[in-house]
Amino acid sequence: MASTFTSNDDNSLFNFVVKEGNGVKGLVDSGLTEVPDRYIQPPQHRINKLHVAESLKDMTIDLSELDGPNHDQVAKAITHAAETLGFFQVVNHGVPLELLESLKVAAHKFFAQPAEKKAVYLKGVSPSPMVKYGTSFVPEKEKSLEWKDYVSMTYTNDADAHNFWPNECKEVALEYIKTSTEMVKKLLQTLIGNFGVKADDSRLDELVGLKMVNMNFYPTCPNPEVTVGVGRHSDMGTLTVLLQDGIGGLYVKKGESAFPEDEEWIEIPPIDGALVINVGDTLQILSNGRYKSAEHRVRTTSIESRVSVPIFNTPLPVVKIGPFPELVARDGVARYREVMFGEYMNNFFSNSHDGKKSLDFASA
Repeated sequence: MASTFTSNDDNSLFNFVVKEGNGVKGLVDSGLTEVPDRYIQPPQHRINKLHVAESLKDMTIDLSELDGPNHDQVAKAITHAAETLGFFQVVNHGVPLELLESLKVAAHKFFAQPAEKKAVYLKGVSPSPMVKYGTSFVPEKEKSLEWKDYVSMTYTNDADAHNFWPNECKEVALEYIKTSTEMVKKLLQTLIGNFGVKADDSRLDELVGLKMVNMNFYPTCPNPEVTVGVGRHSDMGTLTVLLQDGIGGLYVKKGESAFPEDEEWIEIPPIDGALVINVGDTLQILSNGRYKSAEHRVRTTSIESRVSVPIFNTPLPVVKIGPFPELVARDGVARYREVMFGEYMNNFFSNSHDGKKSLDFASA
């Protein structure tokens, strides 16, 4: 795009990055040597490596063993991870390894396009509400913007995906959803079965019936120490499946701490061929708080642009979510009220990232 911006003029910068669709990549491509003020995070939101614990290397689970003699041991590892950190990694997951590589290539290909090619998918002009290209999270409401561009594709049916999703990534994104669905259902069966709760296929389908695949792009950043790729948040859905590239930068909060200076963050290291799984708010609500939706964030880097490709497996908007009655009876209290997932989702996308405050919407 031919337009320009002034880095110290908020309106000019916002128009260039957000409204005109140049994104953070447009800033970087312009030869920017210093992060604009609008992207500088308050000190408490920056990722200070001195406060980061060692990388998490011992929560990698071989899913092929879930169908063998080690089933109970693997199921226990999955439930333990969901009850504690809310994050784990899986290998032998059934998604072809060559597809994982193709997804990373497709993401780079999409974001390498000129801004006008990507801007056709901006909110309000996109040919389908199921495809959205944008930057940051809710830029209109954020005091400090996130150093990230993205394209989000919501799955309705194959025909819509073929007709409306971007040519650069639609085939691999569709295959990613299809080849991961069985794994997601298997994980969910294991997690729900741990409570002795019966969930038939139709109930499982309801709980992961809406699928959104995002391609995230984190351009190189001249001042990574004062920015974030994604601010601290938890995901709204049931389970998230995430493909990382080899650069790293994903951090998850360990436990609860009252003071920011006492927080412990753990890096989820990239493992070749692995997928990252994390618990979302919906599963925390369903489990009456037993499983933990993971608070996480992403740092930026000055070395190389990074991509990640999550699938957000969420309930259908018309599905009511609330704690399983069996767990409420056992616990003697419902920690969350029953809500329509569509209402929960609308609230989630109406606010900027702020830790796990999204869960307050469903608090009992």
